[in-house]
Amino acid sequence: MPILNQSKLIAILYLENNLTIGAFTERRVEVLNLICTQAAISLENARLYRQAQTSLEELQASHMQLVQSEKMSALGNLVAGIAHEINNPINFLKGNLKPAINYSKDLLGVLDMVIEDEARADILDEMEDINVDFIREDLPNLLNSMAFGISRIHDISNSLRTFSRADKDYKTAFNVHEGLDSTLLILKHRLQPKDARAPIEVRKEYGDLPNIHCFAGQLNQVFMNLIANAIEAIHEGSEHWTLAEAKAKSPSAITITTSQVDLDRVKIAIADTGPGITPNIQARIFDHLFTTKPVGKGTGLGLAISHTIVVKKHGGTLTVSSEVGKGTEFVVVLPIKKSAEK
Repeated sequence: MPILNQSKLIAILYLENNLTIGAFTERRVEVLNLICTQAAISLENARLYRQAQTSLEELQASHMQLVQSEKMSALGNLVAGIAHEINNPINFLKGNLKPAINYSKDLLGVLDMVIEDEARADILDEMEDINVDFIREDLPNLLNSMAFGISRIHDISNSLRTFSRADKDYKTAFNVHEGLDSTLLILKHRLQPKDARAPIEVRKEYGDLPNIHCFAGQLNQVFMNLIANAIEAIHEGSEHWTLAEAKAKSPSAITITTSQVDLDRVKIAIADTGPGITPNIQARIFDHLFTTKPVGKGTGLGLAISHTIVVKKHGGTLTVSSEVGKGTEFVVVLPIKKSAEK
């Protein structure tokens, strides 16, 4: 029998009975017609529901991709701009510091010659007033300290550019440890002690990793989300502690471990000493728009976007394991070699 919806064939009902003669009576056929009418409605509703679910999934994916692109574009432009602006005074200072060191040496040398002059007594008195011996000892230290500061700013600038690197439309070679370190540098201020919060120790247990082929900017966003979540978890866990209580407890720490799983994959594990996550929350933690944070503090997109980047964009895996009261660990496994784009 045909199953029709608005005169269109959408399915066929096939019944066969080889055991009973006259099984399909006229009345039974009428009942089957009624059943087919209801089946047609049910099948059409199921089809429409499936289409709606598919559209919803596509909309969610588009939403996450749009949010991800906008966030990375805004952050990338901001960071790249800051790095560019920092580089100009760095280069200026770096270019002038070496001559300044040489000038100071020359001037001190001339000073040694001058004190042999006829006005030696007056010069010695003036030297004592301005404490020349201290200046002679401290000036090189001062200049070396400036050189170290310039070097440090230069490292920060490079880290900012590493983090904000723009992705091409194809995967490129990427040093995972550089990405992690640049992310940690950007988040460094959130690791420092503040009010009743003890400092968060970062433990790096880096293995020997090859470069991997990936969208580097997107992976940096994953690292940012996971490490920032670890910091927030630790802060929330110690929210009601006094500073003395925080120091008395086991050190707050984030441990980042990297290793090569096999010839084809690498693993990045980010573990924290926060309060942990209950099993029912773990089951939904990568869901689109799911968040346990109060309104205004979380969008429910960070981990969902991270999961999409790792799984769909790179063919890897992102998993979570946690024990209440002991902490949480997120594990990212990524392919090493370049694979076909989806």
